[in-house]
Amino acid sequence: MRDNDLMYKKEYIRPMMTPQHIYVFRFGKHRLNNRVIIRYSHTWTGRLRINEIDVRLHHQHHPRIFRTEADLIEYLKSHFAQKDDEENPSQPVNFGNEK
Repeated sequence: MRDNDLMYKKEYIRPMMTPQHIYVFRFGKHRLNNRVIIRYSHTWTGRLRINEIDVRLHHQHHPRIFRTEADLIEYLKSHFAQKDDEENPSQPVNFGNEK
């Protein structure tokens, strides 16, 4: 996160009535307007089992839900690649009057 100049804040929530643990991770470049919510539990051997990963980028109304970390990382890489393409176009725009 720090390599990409992103600020972040971590929170842990332990619900009283469910066996799931919830970890909230907020991040952003200028404001903490992106959120990742990880719902996990423990197996009988003590290992962590991720049940669900919810991602809301830039105040989305409907979160993206992932089952594994690999799916989440693949989505984030493609999303950041699209943002970089929008900010830094590689080819100049031709308005028709230039040759």
